[in-house]
Amino acid sequence: MQFIYTHPARIYAVLVAALALVAHYVPSLPSALVLGLAAAVLGTGEAVQRWEDAKTIAAGITPPAAVGPYED
Repeated sequence: MQFIYTHPARIYAVLVAALALVAHYVPSLPSALVLGLAAAVLGTGEAVQRWEDAKTIAAGITPPAAVGPYED
């Protein structure tokens, strides 16, 4: 579960690439199915982008961990 939380964009990219290969090499798939999956992929991509943005914002807000015996 930690891997999914840490790397959602990578997982998304692999799944989309696999889906594209299936759509290309299986010509018997109905076009409505392929178009529906394309719409779902676009929506999922937006969700992954927002997740990554939230992680970036959280990292910017979180104070850095103290390194070494330094004091303020």
